[in-house]
Amino acid sequence: MLSSLAILGSTSSWHVAEILKECSHQSISVSVVDWTTLGASADDRGERFWPKLLHQADAVLVRNMPSGTLEQVISRMDILARISATGKVVLNHPKSLEAAVDKYLTMTRLLDAGIPVPQTAIVQSHTDLQSVTEEYGGNVVLKPIFGSNGQGLVRFQNTTTQLPPFFLKTGVCVAQRYIANEGWDIRILVIGPAAYAMKRIAAAGEWRTNISQGGRAEPFTPPAEWVLLARSAAQALGVDIAGVDLMLGNDGSIWVLEVNAIPGWRALQTVTCKNISAAVLNSMRQHFEKETDSAAVD
Repeated sequence: MLSSLAILGSTSSWHVAEILKECSHQSISVSVVDWTTLGASADDRGERFWPKLLHQADAVLVRNMPSGTLEQVISRMDILARISATGKVVLNHPKSLEAAVDKYLTMTRLLDAGIPVPQTAIVQSHTDLQSVTEEYGGNVVLKPIFGSNGQGLVRFQNTTTQLPPFFLKTGVCVAQRYIANEGWDIRILVIGPAAYAMKRIAAAGEWRTNISQGGRAEPFTPPAEWVLLARSAAQALGVDIAGVDLMLGNDGSIWVLEVNAIPGWRALQTVTCKNISAAVLNSMRQHFEKETDSAAVD
């Protein structure tokens, strides 16, 4: 029985507040842990992790992944991976988070699984970007390697001469063939066996459909094969809780654009009567009970 939960996130987050509320309803003890407080030590007696609330909880839910130095990010993920290696349930799994947060790695994992994704390249120079743009039909979307909520996304054409600020700063970007569309896409939120969907419609004059960029959410019932595609995408990345973005091209083709391993559902909750926070906790409980049963057999 899942009785305690640690959330890696911020107390100011709407999503964390919703999980806290649902934990209260289900009599689950819960604590919110800031990434900056993580620590670990190792000696011949084994490993020790802190804060204790994180280590002592039955399971850990990852609700954000803040930026930091390369050393900070790697160290935090290493600690979380070591905690997971002790047998504690961590959702999503650290290795899955590492794969899903990297946009190029995500696309290659999806391609390996036979999932349709737009042509995608990783480039480090203006010359290579121009060459790739020509190859992809003269119109691409540039994305930071790490990013969310549509931040940093830029349309780039073969006649464009100015590079986006993030490319100039980092020296690398993902270039993806632009899929001509009707100005909307589909977000399917996969939570274990459950799936929830909404249509995201771009604001007037905006090509990005992200809610944070002014997009509008509407209820949507996807075809069964779209849900299956979203599940396959989540499985390819090894994530149990995933926000999968699908794009329907003008020619009727369907594409997977993103797999978000720390997905939000604030907008989605406004267009469904289902309790998504409860579904997240149900998934945590199922994983915990499975891990507990497995340990008992061993």
